Amino acid sequence: MGKITARPHGLHKTLGLPQIVALYVGAVIGSGVLLIPGLAAEKAGPASILAWLLMSILVVPMAITMGLLSARYPSAGGVSTFVRNAYGDRFGNMVGWFFLLSVPMGAPILSVTGANYLAVLMNWGDTQTYAAAALILITVLSMNVLGMHVAARVQTVVVSLIITILILAVVAAMPHASTASFVPFAPNGWLSVIQAAGLLFWCFIGWEAVTHLSEEFVDPAKNAVRGVLWSAGIVALLYFSVAFMTVATHSYGIGISAASLSVMIQLTLGPVGGWIVAVTALFICIAAANAYVGAASRIAYALAQEGVAPRWFGILHPKYRTPVGGLLFLAICFTVVLGILYFGWIDLSRLIELPNASFIATYIGGCLAGVRLLRDSRIGRIASWTSLLFTMGLYPFLGWSALYPVVIVGISLLWERRKSATAAKG
Repeated sequence: MGKITARPHGLHKTLGLPQIVALYVGAVIGSGVLLIPGLAAEKAGPASILAWLLMSILVVPMAITMGLLSARYPSAGGVSTFVRNAYGDRFGNMVGWFFLLSVPMGAPILSVTGANYLAVLMNWGDTQTYAAAALILITVLSMNVLGMHVAARVQTVVVSLIITILILAVVAAMPHASTASFVPFAPNGWLSVIQAAGLLFWCFIGWEAVTHLSEEFVDPAKNAVRGVLWSAGIVALLYFSVAFMTVATHSYGIGISAASLSVMIQLTLGPVGGWIVAVTALFICIAAANAYVGAASRIAYALAQEGVAPRWFGILHPKYRTPVGGLLFLAICFTVVLGILYFGWIDLSRLIELPNASFIATYIGGCLAGVRLLRDSRIGRIASWTSLLFTMGLYPFLGWSALYPVVIVGISLLWERRKSATAAKG
């Protein structure tokens, strides 16, 4: 079966280059910018800035691969469409399920992270914190019901605020920077730089999410690649600037690394800096959740159109033409996951390992598709092979969570068998 295309009454093309860049930046700059710079500096010392530089370079081929594929195969199916065109329906459907079953856990993790930053300042208990997390998810779901033109406009404003606040944090920290903070440069040895680079990978996940919105791009052949290139530059510059100033001001160490951005900005702004970081955290989590919810609802729609997901996943809103079936599925999942977290049946640090594994599996699928579909493009070949080798090299180090995509494959095959059995009876 060929690539998924927009139906006559399908999804509307409403996303121009500014909205595409905003969605990419919002998807990639997640809660990692609040957490990882300090943890990486604690692991590798000042030499951690080399790890940031390395990752900023390595992420470019991954972004280019996704951008080139989106330009050639714009579809709500995103990476699953790329894999379907390269290797057939079965593997395309598996990758679609990888992404779809990542977001029901990933978005609640983001919402709880944002709510926790507010909870610290407001002295909230668990009930208030999880109520705030639920409100974040309800807001994001509502924006996506109204349509990507609304969600994308909100995303553009939110991402602009995030960039402004991060720049403020860097500028405010400059008077406190010292060359003495870079000595010794590699206190834990050079191997620690490689270990820090592995930690940083999680800050750069997100390029695959916006591929699912490519059917709604205005002029995807031009704007998809331009969007990822602009986004990769903005993301790399922001991350590196925050990481560099974290080291330069020595805003890390035992007990403070997880809040390094807050520590850094409070050097100049005092307690008000804590509020600035809390607001930043809230914006970041809303932006990332918005991008992923929009993407997941559309992959649900695409899988339903292909007949490999429940039919109601493909229901569109009669007025806004938005995938309300997929959004309903996500809303049900979010309720369950927030309940599991609230009652302490699993903690946040353990839960996050599952969507991480399926996101990496999605990337591997996309890179494999790029190897085949972009072989007529020199840049595409180089980008695809580079990102494929990088992601496959990382996968064995995921531990037990590497089994989660295997479980998803089992679910996909069971659904396929059920569908075949039903067809045979009919």
